[in-house]
Amino acid sequence: MNKPKVLFLCTGNSARSQMAEAFLRKYGGDKFEVFSAGFEPQGINPFTRTVMVEKDFDLADQHSKSVQEYLGKMNFDYLITVCNKAEQDCPIAFPGVRHRLFWPFEDPAAQQGLEKEKLEKFRQIRDQIEGRIKLWLQEQP
Repeated sequence: MNKPKVLFLCTGNSARSQMAEAFLRKYGGDKFEVFSAGFEPQGINPFTRTVMVEKDFDLADQHSKSVQEYLGKMNFDYLITVCNKAEQDCPIAFPGVRHRLFWPFEDPAAQQGLEKEKLEKFRQIRDQIEGRIKLWLQEQP
């Protein structure tokens, strides 16, 4: 039996979708094939790497990818958009998707202020994403 494929989608593939990919890889074990992408890939935000290391996640094997790498080339069981802009920009009929979910999280990169304030926002969003992944896994058959 094939593992369900999950694609996390956001605008830059720099924070939220990268976090979601890492959390599902860990907590989903080998039950899923997990991917992330963005409409405008920007590289992984350094604050993303910092706050994930705090939870013992090394993102060294992850990198920003364009949704074009997957669009029309791979079928997904789940497409999960994690930001409002990606939800608006994503075609309604994303080809090859069985289930489409929308989990809106604030963009931590939009946080203004001192470094400690930015880090705190990244931590807050990281923890929200981790909780949502764990909840979703409990809902799976």
